[in-house]
Amino acid sequence: MSEIDLSGFEKSVLESITEEAWLQLATDLIRCGQPRSGNALDPDQPHAEEEAIAHMVAGQLMDMGFKVDMPTKRHGRPNVIGRHMARAGGPSLMINDHLDTYPVVEPHKWDKTDFDPYKATRHGDLLYARGTSDTRGNMASALLALRAVMEAKPDLVGELIACFTVDEERDGTDGSIYVTQELGLKPDYSITAEPTAWGGPKGPWGMSISTANSGHCLVEIAVKGTKGHIWRPDIISNPILEAGKLLGDLTAMAFTHVPHKFMGHTPPAVSVVRIRGGLEGEMQFSPDTCVITLSVVGIVPGMTMESVISDIEAVASKTLQGGNDIQVEVRQVPDSLFVAGTEPVEETEEPVKTLMSVYQTMRGELPRLNRKNAFNDTIRFREAGINAVTFGPGEDGWAADNEWISIPKSVEAARMYAVTILRLLGAAG
Repeated sequence: MSEIDLSGFEKSVLESITEEAWLQLATDLIRCGQPRSGNALDPDQPHAEEEAIAHMVAGQLMDMGFKVDMPTKRHGRPNVIGRHMARAGGPSLMINDHLDTYPVVEPHKWDKTDFDPYKATRHGDLLYARGTSDTRGNMASALLALRAVMEAKPDLVGELIACFTVDEERDGTDGSIYVTQELGLKPDYSITAEPTAWGGPKGPWGMSISTANSGHCLVEIAVKGTKGHIWRPDIISNPILEAGKLLGDLTAMAFTHVPHKFMGHTPPAVSVVRIRGGLEGEMQFSPDTCVITLSVVGIVPGMTMESVISDIEAVASKTLQGGNDIQVEVRQVPDSLFVAGTEPVEETEEPVKTLMSVYQTMRGELPRLNRKNAFNDTIRFREAGINAVTFGPGEDGWAADNEWISIPKSVEAARMYAVTILRLLGAAG
């Protein structure tokens, strides 16, 4: 790590950002409000309730000196917005993260945390628990940086905003969509503390700056046949068998799109997430309907819900060819959202320019720039016209069970956030 180009004041600000401080804060955040903060993407699952973690974070920000509001669209789901207005004449910079986590469905697989997914447990340089990588470990880095800056009382120019949203795991309806579209929150720049790290638990590593995001959507394919008795499979049209024929072609299909100059980790693609067929209490009959649920990921600018459905319909029609009395209906999953891909923030623009400079100062190399595949609130901020990027120590592609985050990366990210805040808002000691 090279910090030769940090000023004396910047170095003094970083003194309070320690491994011990990060571990304590991350452990507290990971446990708070769980498991009620779990928020599945599945529209048929109940919404999370992030109230406990929201009040904890609000208390942290108030203690730092922020003026805090907790705007709420849905009961039990308060967002947290802290504002610190410095001298006029500078930009507004927002540090963002989300308060919900993904639910735990199979706790018996969490052997790294003694089968308690919310018990933050250290193994070497990794901290394990639900929410470490997505995203309370990143949140701890952001809060630690904000505290270090505020306690130093620098002479900032502009406004520093701390925005912690609900409902990110389900595309932001009660969170980032609400605060931007209904409340009009629109800072000049935003940095979302979400997973962009690479390198795994060992070896050379770094953190990309995600200057754009891919989109996604949920699609259902209803394959309809004829219900019949299990003793006569020769005279029935079993939709489960027909759906099985589709799976390989769906995963191999290519979507209609114009390749973007800045593509994501994968091209637009299908991930099969659920298959439902058969009725409880009717095992002596084959069903008349089988439903395949797909997540379409890697969506780039220019793709639409209509174009996605049309492409899938073409594959289904070619594979099944309307034979064997089979009908197919392709539709968007009810109550789900289509998320479009975003245009990138250029590397010559803020906050990318300053964040790249800080990264180079502290890591001795330039960061990678990429388009992040997964959804986060950066997408909603870009839709609102904000120069918003994603940058954080969580691993980009975190584990479904035994989720973890790198402790050294998390401390390093906190230090980078702090220096970036100071430089973007023209701080003087």
